[in-house]
Amino acid sequence: MHIAILTVTFSLPGCGSLKEKRQRMGGLHARFGNTPSVAVCESGGRARHDASEWTFVIVGLSKREVESQCSQIEEKLERTVDARVMNVEREFV
Repeated sequence: MHIAILTVTFSLPGCGSLKEKRQRMGGLHARFGNTPSVAVCESGGRARHDASEWTFVIVGLSKREVESQCSQIEEKLERTVDARVMNVEREFV
């Protein structure tokens, strides 16, 4: 069993409220949390309207499978989230 922790930090330029932040970041949990091998939560910046940090825990039978899933998540985030990705950290447990 292989486990990766993927932490992504976002900047939300021009975001003026927590309500707008929820609209712009909305759906992350629904999009990624439905996958049985992925757990996701907002792990930082909850009280800030101009930034957010999300953590994904990915589990798989091989390191290659987990790395592939991490890459897919990163690519999908770049395409679908109305925010700027500022930092991505991968940690294998």
